[in-house]
Amino acid sequence: MALTYPDAPSARRPGRCWTIRVVGHRDRTASVTCSSACVMPPRSRDLAALRRFAEAHAAAHARAAAVHHDAACWCRRERCALHEGTRVNCAGTVVLVLRHDPAVAQVWTLTEVCSACAPLMPHARVISRAVPPPPRDGEREGEREGHARPPSPAPVPASPTVAPPRMVPGGFSAPANLGPGPERVGTRRRATTRRRGRAEGPTG
Repeated sequence: MALTYPDAPSARRPGRCWTIRVVGHRDRTASVTCSSACVMPPRSRDLAALRRFAEAHAAAHARAAAVHHDAACWCRRERCALHEGTRVNCAGTVVLVLRHDPAVAQVWTLTEVCSACAPLMPHARVISRAVPPPPRDGEREGEREGHARPPSPAPVPASPTVAPPRMVPGGFSAPANLGPGPERVGTRRRATTRRRGRAEGPTG
């Protein structure tokens, strides 16, 4: 996977970079700054404590940043200034590197770069790697290699058809599998009463 940004900016999103820095002031205090809009502690004369905070803050950014698989190489964007003596074509997966020079001990930089540039950057170590995106529909590995698609699952048999509900007087619905309705019951009762009347009949 070649990274061609900025030659093809539409193909990839810009790589991200976070810089955490300990800055000294004239009153012999120091402060910690971050390139992102993060809440930083106030000025202090405890330089060791500020450096520990800066290191922990860089680690927190590294944990929170999910590496973009389609990010352009930040080193390429900077014209590979960090390894001018070695030229390389950006290629490989995207990784997140942490750069920190212990001799300076005041700057921590997290950047998304390609796998070709990462080992050439001084004082840098890989923190995490991009997770490849899930395959799109119809672009699975087997299909790209000409393999046949797996057979489709057998269709699920349709559920038996249920008769529509039968309307009863008053607007309520009743299941269709019940016995005769009230009209039939009432008619049967009236016919039974008439037969009984004719059987008994008037006497005398």
